[in-house]
Amino acid sequence: MLSSKAMLDGHGEESPYFLGWKEYEKNPYDGVENPTGIIQMGLAENQDLALFQVYHGLPAFKNVLVEVRAEIRGNKASFDPRKLVLMAGATAASETLMFCIAEHGDAFLLPTPYYPRYDRDLKWRIGVELVPIHCSSSNGFKVTKLALEEAYEQAKNFSLNVKGVLISNPSNPLGTTMSHVELDELITFAVAKKIHLISDEIFSGTLFENPSFISIIEAVINRKLEKTDLWSRVHTVYSLSKDFGISGFPVGMIYSNNERVVSTATKMSSYGLISSQTQYLLSKLLSGKEFRENYLKENGNRVKE
Repeated sequence: MLSSKAMLDGHGEESPYFLGWKEYEKNPYDGVENPTGIIQMGLAENQDLALFQVYHGLPAFKNVLVEVRAEIRGNKASFDPRKLVLMAGATAASETLMFCIAEHGDAFLLPTPYYPRYDRDLKWRIGVELVPIHCSSSNGFKVTKLALEEAYEQAKNFSLNVKGVLISNPSNPLGTTMSHVELDELITFAVAKKIHLISDEIFSGTLFENPSFISIIEAVINRKLEKTDLWSRVHTVYSLSKDFGISGFPVGMIYSNNERVVSTATKMSSYGLISSQTQYLLSKLLSGKEFRENYLKENGNRVKE
């Protein structure tokens, strides 16, 4: 169910160079704290001004990010930092996730209206086809079983291999959130068709009224499907740019229950790293739970105004 790129082991991570990196990261030398540790001799780096970034992400930063995501959900769902892949922005995260899942010419279904830059972000380099799930203003643009089936049949009529459904929740551009009923329809559909579910949740912390946002992760847990095949086909994309108003610090992330997706996306993240300085700064900025809670509450109040 993954792309050929994700199933190959051609990244070179098992080479002596990368194996040495892994051992160094487990036991780095420090003249005071760890004088018997490993000295990294395989990197040409001047550390006087700035350190080379760790391409799988600083642990302290990833821990803060999963706390943020859980708090946005009122701690109704927990997140594992080991399932998190960091990228320089949501665009990079979305494209990388698609590289892991889809082949050139595969199709994803997505509800209308949708974020217009998906046509560029997902089609240009990957070559994914986007098939609209036609939603109507007559029912508030809700996703229905009939609309899903019609989109699926349309893709099949064009001889397209449907790999999954992509949603933005809360919706961009509508600003609406998906209901339990809609998410259940999507989950049932994905189970029946044996396809992936990707939820772009970059506006999940920018809410000001009910019905509140429900993550696709939470919806799957509510259905008690964690031990089924679907669990490994559920992925989310998130970014700090919208909820925290820091688009100048492009921080995107993939959260996936699929170990192969996480491993492949982590390797590919070396093409779009977040600097160590950005990770360190934001981990300090967002480490205070009281600050996060107050900020998100005030953010919602100001959006409502």
